[in-house]
Amino acid sequence: MARISGVNIPTAKRVEIALTYIHGIGHTSAKEICSKLGIESVKRVHDLSDAEVIQIREAIDADYLVEGDRRREVAMNIKRLMDLGSYRGLRHRHKLPVRGQRTSTNARTRKGKAVAIAGKKK
Repeated sequence: MARISGVNIPTAKRVEIALTYIHGIGHTSAKEICSKLGIESVKRVHDLSDAEVIQIREAIDADYLVEGDRRREVAMNIKRLMDLGSYRGLRHRHKLPVRGQRTSTNARTRKGKAVAIAGKKK
């Protein structure tokens, strides 16, 4: 099993797809890494040689912000918005949708389970 950036990537999947299991690497970045290193897109992870795995690991360490560092950066960006008191920061602080979605209906994932209001019956 290949371990890259502290993540065990699945061995039966294609390299491009398996790299997306690393937080901070999406489809575009995975394709970019494979093309830069000359790894075929149809190749499976278990078919990679040790040298290729090391190449991938070094390329990711050199060029991409992944896993813990990436999560920390995102958390700091959200904390900065909240400290500034910007509209987006207030939405984060109140645990409401941030990107303009409606809240009169829907938004249950963000707001949590619906709470009944006493005395609302007619």
